[in-house]
Parts: sequence; structure tokens; C-alpha cells
Amino acid sequence: MEQETSNKTDNRPLSYYMRMLHRDIGFLVVGLTLVFSLSGILLLYRSTGFLKSDTAVSRTVEEGLSAQDIGRALHMRRLEIVSDDGRTVLFNGGLAVRDGKYDRQSGVVSYTEQKLPAALEKFTQLHKSSSKDAIHWFVVLYGVLLSFMAISSFWMFKPSTRQFRRGLVFAAVGVAVAAVLVAFA
Repeated sequence: MEQETSNKTDNRPLSYYMRMLHRDIGFLVVGLTLVFSLSGILLLYRSTGFLKSDTAVSRTVEEGLSAQDIGRALHMRRLEIVSDDGRTVLFNGGLAVRDGKYDRQSGVVSYTEQKLPAALEKFTQLHKSSSKDAIHWFVVLYGVLLSFMAISSFWMFKPSTRQFRRGLVFAAVGVAVAAVLVAFA
């Protein structure tokens, strides 16, 4: 009797294991997706001032920088020069930096920066991680799990069923929508 049971479990089709993994990984991915989607929404609306506080920043960089080099020294990609009188450069920096002032003779830079509270800032880092960050591997794992979920869904129905063909149509529509978004974004 025991031998029959073990043979029965050994002969289970691949679809059985794919459905089991799809279910279990699916519940894990639901939790990850909720956190990741909320952090993405926060990232989208970070420029609205919602939940932000002003922080005064003062630091010293190299003296005598040109207006273009100030952005590189401060690691600000969207630096906008407001005025330059030869000694003092006034600037704003993208969405979060305003009232910036750089003194060419002393190298002193001061500006006001808007920041999210620390806990929310950590959430937005999920979307802005580089390969140098430890969180990078979490993002890679999350991508792998989502890819598995997408692929394993094709084992949910037999290929001869109407549901399977409908799933293929929806998958094709998803690919087409993504291609359009990439082409026109």
C-alpha cells in the first residue's frame, strides 16, 4: 500500500507542481506587490509637497566652479541656474531643491531641500536602487518571482480549453500595450 502511494506521487504531471508553486509564490508576491506598488505611488507624487518637510543644507564644494559644474559637484541632474553674477550663482535643483546659492570664492553651497520622512524615503528607494545597493538583489528576486508567476500561469489550464486560448489573447494584448507604452513614452 505504501509503495502504491509513493508511485502515485512520483507520477504527478508537471502541471500539478506548477500549480502548487504558482499558488504558494503567488501569495508571497501579493505581499511584495502591495509594498512595491505603494512605494511607486509615493515616488510618482514626490514632487507635490505631500508629506514633505523642508531641510536647510549647507556644504562646501570646490571653489570657482562654472555654473554647469555645480550640478555635477552636488550630484543634481536637473540643476537650473536662476542667475549668475560672477561671484554668486543662484539655482534650483529639480523637484526637491530650491533657493540654492553657490559662492565661487569660498565654495560654500546652501539650499533648501524637500524630503519625505525617513520611513517613506526608504520605500521610494525600492524603485531607485542601483546595482551597488543591497536592496538591488531584492528587486531582482522580485522580478524573477513575477516572471515565474507570468510563465506558470500557462499551466493553470489545459492547452485545448477556451480559458487557455483566452489567456493567450490577454497575454498578447499585454505585450502589445507594453510595446506601445515603450514606443511612445
